[in-house]
Amino acid sequence: MNGNENNRPQAPKGARMAFGIIMILVYLAVGLLFIFKQFDIINPVVSYIVGGLLIAYGIFRGYRLYVGSN
Repeated sequence: MNGNENNRPQAPKGARMAFGIIMILVYLAVGLLFIFKQFDIINPVVSYIVGGLLIAYGIFRGYRLYVGSN
């Protein structure tokens, strides 16, 4: 076959790249909002943990997008 055995239509590469970049920026921005305590209803320790995880995931997604294993 052509490498797409499940026969599902895919978005064009440019659209996937743009969506990937937007999502990376969202993960990083929300992570920073958690770290800089913009959400006062959450315990500060939990806020730092969630913010750190979101930033780490955003960096991981950026690396995957850069390498091309999207």
